[in-house]
Amino acid sequence: MSRKCFITGAKPGTGNHVSHANNKNKRTWGVNVQKVRILVDGKPKRVYVSTRALKSGKIARV
Repeated sequence: MSRKCFITGAKPGTGNHVSHANNKNKRTWGVNVQKVRILVDGKPKRVYVSTRALKSGKIARV
């Protein structure tokens, strides 16, 4: 599953786990994406869209 928003282009963020002893390990924060049907070029298409884009009303479901 592609963890990228079709509308906003939001991708997973990266950073570090930091322990109490200040040890650092790489980690990622995933994007909350949902598979929805939207109109793309006048035709319905299933794409992954972030919940932030859905809640803000940037797109309308079909």
